[in-house]
Amino acid sequence: MKLPLTKLPMAPRSIASATISFGLVSVPVNLFSSSESSAAISFNMIHTKCGSRLKQQYICAKEGTLVEKDEISKGYEFAKDQYVLFTPEEIKALDEKATNAIDIAEFVPLAAVDRIYLEKVYYLGAGKGGERAYRLLVAALEATGRAALGQYSARGKQYLALIRSMGDLLVLEQLHYSGEIRSSAEVPRPEVPIKEAELNLARQLIEQSSVEDFRPESYHDQVRERILEEIQKKVNGQEISTAPAEAPQAKVIDLMDALKASLAKRATTTEAKKPAQRVAAASEKEPDKEEKEAAKPKKKAGGAR
Repeated sequence: MKLPLTKLPMAPRSIASATISFGLVSVPVNLFSSSESSAAISFNMIHTKCGSRLKQQYICAKEGTLVEKDEISKGYEFAKDQYVLFTPEEIKALDEKATNAIDIAEFVPLAAVDRIYLEKVYYLGAGKGGERAYRLLVAALEATGRAALGQYSARGKQYLALIRSMGDLLVLEQLHYSGEIRSSAEVPRPEVPIKEAELNLARQLIEQSSVEDFRPESYHDQVRERILEEIQKKVNGQEISTAPAEAPQAKVIDLMDALKASLAKRATTTEAKKPAQRVAAASEKEPDKEEKEAAKPKKKAGGAR
């Protein structure tokens, strides 16, 4: 049995429908997932003696006895070891009712929304009969550089949503509420002076490694691939061997030395690539001897003697 290292792309499928409302304008839309996270590689609890999978059971902490499913209820701890119990019907009544409506409260500059609030992203496709209003909202957001901020209810909760344009598409960004964001005030910050020479070297190092385009396809989950390959070995009857620990690298204590060494290493790597690039360029520009001979005009038979 061969384990799949990657998932095949699936055709987009709408996961929900909604209506964006701003003023008296309504825009019916369909929601599509913008990403598909790799499923976590999980290991089951197995009885070593017989190889069977173990089942989870609940034990009463007070009585030490096994509790059956029909004896279990849910409760909220309002004080230390004190709970108020709820029936399934009462919990269901607490859930927020889904409205399928995204009510826009205001429009904010897109650059004013800090990335720390971002939780999840959805694509929005135009719903039936809303094509013109959809295109209008895309164009208006693009022209103003703003995004629409509002709320919607689904799956028993109320969410904060930011709707922005992405080319000719609308994108819904599900945001964290401010109360869900931890304050950074208590995060320690070093108070040490930075030398101008250090800053100049750091800028050079950044410029050497800078690119103009974001290319996420250049990166992939090497850890997941390695684990799946090792699991495949076990499936095939092979044993997993532990790789020897790498020797600790020498640490460069001085910051200036570290920056200079990084620049030198980067320059060496870049210089090593140049001969190959020059050969490739030369092979494209300079035809070989046979090509030159073939390109020469041939003399006609019976010409001047």
